[in-house]
Amino acid sequence: MKIAKGPEFVRFFLPILSTLRESGAAGTPGEIVDRSIELAGISEQEQLVVNKNGQSRIRNQVHWARQYLVWAGYLDSSRRGIWSLTELGRTIALPTVDPLHVFKTVQKTRAKTGGETTLAKDLPDQPAPEEEELIPHRIRILELVRALPPDGFERLSQRLLRESGFQHVSITGRSGDGGIDGIGTLQVNPFVSFTVLFQCKRYKGAVTPSQVRDFRGAMMGRADKGIIITTGTFTLEAKKEARRDGVPPIELVDGETLLEMFEKLELGVVPKHSFDVDERFFDEFQK
Repeated sequence: MKIAKGPEFVRFFLPILSTLRESGAAGTPGEIVDRSIELAGISEQEQLVVNKNGQSRIRNQVHWARQYLVWAGYLDSSRRGIWSLTELGRTIALPTVDPLHVFKTVQKTRAKTGGETTLAKDLPDQPAPEEEELIPHRIRILELVRALPPDGFERLSQRLLRESGFQHVSITGRSGDGGIDGIGTLQVNPFVSFTVLFQCKRYKGAVTPSQVRDFRGAMMGRADKGIIITTGTFTLEAKKEARRDGVPPIELVDGETLLEMFEKLELGVVPKHSFDVDERFFDEFQK
């Protein structure tokens, strides 16, 4: 798409609005992004493309589209980790929404008010504003993890699984083992446990459905469940393949989920606490 016709991410304006309406006006970023990509008809091949920062180019475009819809007044950004519609987003007739007009209006408004306006051609390679606050530690974590040798990432995955409640986690990682890197046991309660095989993929790209099928083929008859852990992402078709009926389920852990695990388990990160001043609290003492 030519710059004169607007950046590529404007194609996600309507899919995001439609998806949020399907979801009752709110949803988590992951589910909204996936459904928006599906509605936009993005090919499997295009989902594999990463930008110069190693992020999924398509998913980054969806996040930019979301930010422009926030600036345009269609989406509410007040709740962290939730995308939701404003009154305008809930009531406007979608056929009347012109994506290019929305983009140009936002650009003009932000230019007048002194807001930053990045060149459209540069947007696909820059994190969306809502993600910029994550750069200081999240981007660094991904850099460190992706720089690990293959066996180092396997041992890190082993540690994460143990910290998450798995028992008897061991690394197998033998050539000719069908891509299986380790095995563990998830003890649900004193009476029920599951044998789980896992595979580690340390790279920037997206895992494809064929890779999910290959892993399932390797685990057939050997385990109840499987886990694929990657520092990258999964294509929509890969996610569908992982939860396909009639075959052993495979859990997918992408780079974003890995970051959440590091934060939740406080592994490799040192939490810092800060305070915001509530000036309204002091108002009553002024009287």
